[in-house]
Amino acid sequence: MVNEELLALLVCPMAKAPLRREGDTLICTRCGPRFSIQDDIPNMLIEEAELPPGCTAIADLECVRCGDARLD
Repeated sequence: MVNEELLALLVCPMAKAPLRREGDTLICTRCGPRFSIQDDIPNMLIEEAELPPGCTAIADLECVRCGDARLD
């Protein structure tokens, strides 16, 4: 099982917002991408995250559209 103290330190790589856990995923509380947890290791790569409904690309995330996160 993933260490809950470690999870408390993790933030969204795009929005730098807290994450909430739902089953085997971590979800950004601001912009909504879902990061999978595989073999007790969170995969925090935004390119591999499941985008929230209505987003077809990373550029569609609220944090990117507002200018709080950049795509470099």
